[in-house]
Amino acid sequence: MNSGMSGIEHIPAWAALPVALLLVLGASIVLIGALGLLRLPTFYQRIHGPAVTVTLGAGCLLLASMLYFTAAQSRPVIHEVIISVFILLTAPVVSMTIMRAAVYRDLRARRLDAGATAGDVYAIADSPKPRRPGEPD
Repeated sequence: MNSGMSGIEHIPAWAALPVALLLVLGASIVLIGALGLLRLPTFYQRIHGPAVTVTLGAGCLLLASMLYFTAAQSRPVIHEVIISVFILLTAPVVSMTIMRAAVYRDLRARRLDAGATAGDVYAIADSPKPRRPGEPD
């Protein structure tokens, strides 16, 4: 009785175990990133959960997909490599752009408590006058 399955019952054991492990690992990593997005208190802390973990989680899921379809079709399947390169190139850029937009928004709104001025990297325009190079403290 063929119920239209894609042949998952015919995948060899050498491929089934790594595929299952990569799927569980990738899903767990993505879940941890989503929980970080939900649980962390400020925007600047929340952005780190998805920014870091989604790339690694997606990589595990894409590797599992590549292994599965390579074993199921008995030929190398590399479409996932192109997707992985795209994710690895775009995810950090998008995360940094979102963070910079938030910093710009908070500095323009003069929100001292938002976290944009933490670490003394950025300063609010109405803050005390910045020192000039060579000026004594």
